[in-house]
Amino acid sequence: MAFLTRKWTKELDYRLIKELWAFTENRTAVRFAYEWRDDAGNWFRRTETKTGNLRPNGLMQRRLASINDLPITKPSASSIGSLWGCPPDHKGLSDLGL
Repeated sequence: MAFLTRKWTKELDYRLIKELWAFTENRTAVRFAYEWRDDAGNWFRRTETKTGNLRPNGLMQRRLASINDLPITKPSASSIGSLWGCPPDHKGLSDLGL
């Protein structure tokens, strides 16, 4: 709770889009991109690629991630989507060039 409280106090107007790359019986691969602004009005985009091995009970056994942050200009409505999610026909990360 404390971690998320600190994170979302810093990352305002959080917008997220995900893309599932692969899923097998015990492995996952997912791509994320999200945008947020800080309290000074500066916008950022974080892109992540995560892979993981799952235990038989479905919990994560091992997780590897590559995470990149960069400053951006204010996002357009068509970039990552609205504050509360994307419509079903919204472009995916590959379509957006991310």
